Amino acid sequence: MKTNRIELNPKVCNGKPVIRGTRIPVSVILEQIAEGISWDTLLTNYPELEKGDIKAALHYAMSSLDHTEIRTIDARIA
Repeated sequence: MKTNRIELNPKVCNGKPVIRGTRIPVSVILEQIAEGISWDTLLTNYPELEKGDIKAALHYAMSSLDHTEIRTIDARIA
């Protein structure tokens, strides 16, 4: 499973999901990808990362979204 590279530990980064063995939050990886940073640049900027870690971060985010209920709010009511 790709998410075995993700660690949730209350003693590391206040329990935020990080890449196992690092203090690099999944959110940092996702934010940089969203800003258009290439995987190669990420790997250069964070030499402790591997491509599998980036994939794990993306799969973790996807899995988190798959377990989220999205509700629409009727603008007339809100």
